[in-house]
Amino acid sequence: MKLLRIFLLFFCLLAVYAAEAADTSEYARQRQGMVDEIAADARRLVRHIDKDSVSDHVMQVMGTVPRHLFVPAEQRRYAYENRPLPIGYGQTISQPYIVALMTDLLQPRPDHKVLEIGTGSGYQAAVLSGLVDQVYSIEIISELGQRSTQTLKELGYDNVTTRVADGYDGWPEQAPFDSIIVTAGISHIPPPLIRQLKNGGTMVIPVGTRFQTQQLTLVNKDHTGAISTRQIIPVIFVPFTGGH
Repeated sequence: MKLLRIFLLFFCLLAVYAAEAADTSEYARQRQGMVDEIAADARRLVRHIDKDSVSDHVMQVMGTVPRHLFVPAEQRRYAYENRPLPIGYGQTISQPYIVALMTDLLQPRPDHKVLEIGTGSGYQAAVLSGLVDQVYSIEIISELGQRSTQTLKELGYDNVTTRVADGYDGWPEQAPFDSIIVTAGISHIPPPLIRQLKNGGTMVIPVGTRFQTQQLTLVNKDHTGAISTRQIIPVIFVPFTGGH
């Protein structure tokens, strides 16, 4: 009887392992399909972004980060569709192409320190984690901040540091940053973020309000501290919240 129980336990564990392996394989297949769609979108938008592809390094990371683990369980079957998804509290996880484009516009390097405003699900921070030295990410919604911090920790993204705060003020204790990425729409570029961007640094931010067309805007700060901006494409992001 004891031997039978051992065999039953063994076969149950084997079945669970086989199911998990099949599940992982299916998500990997869907993730590759997502990457293929991102590449197709980049070719279609070449006149806006001045090139016909997202960098190989960004694409490689997009092909490895498990997006399905950053969305609520009921959304996982849609995780690798090229569209935003709700994550609760009126927030969304951005469309994969937009994540890839914004990441690529930052021109991330292995020695860079990046500030993210709007941690949300933690997915964008996870993508950046594989491309830069350190990511500092701020989320204003406490429940989301706690959840994304736990997800990032469980998945081993140990070069991402998070905090719950109003992102408008940036993270002055860790400034300056090589680049800054903002994942919420705002009517103007926050002056504290400009100050915290290194000379020679880059910021990507959706500028506009919920009642206007937002423009994904590339901000460059040259080596003298002079600022220049360029509108990339129209986008729709959830609005910036907080005291400003």
